[in-house]
Amino acid sequence: MTINDPIADALTRIRNANMVKHETVSMPASNLKEELVKVLKEEGYVEGYVVEEKDGFKNIVVTLKYNNGQGVITGLQRISKPGLRVYSKAKNMPRVFDGMGIAVISTSKGLMTEKAARANKLGGEVLCYVW
Repeated sequence: MTINDPIADALTRIRNANMVKHETVSMPASNLKEELVKVLKEEGYVEGYVVEEKDGFKNIVVTLKYNNGQGVITGLQRISKPGLRVYSKAKNMPRVFDGMGIAVISTSKGLMTEKAARANKLGGEVLCYVW
């Protein structure tokens, strides 16, 4: 099965697992997905992740984080899509829920939050919002 938008697939897997309160979620690995999950871990939205190799295929297993039975991630939204790319300059970086969430930005220095991109004066593609 081919996936046209692997980032949207990864976000949907995390969203669905979070809604039904699964402890972990698995997805096919790629460097971009691994960087995305790394940003989510650094920001405290997921507990952790590991990259496993099975039968020659790599998978990322993400351990979700819960607080009093509620998922720490309350929303995930894909912004830049294959049919409509969304870019932002450093001074025009979006703010998610007035700073209560994060926007994940793909810059020339790798994936980072909008706060880090603004601090480093980097623009880039707005991949998703997490809150």
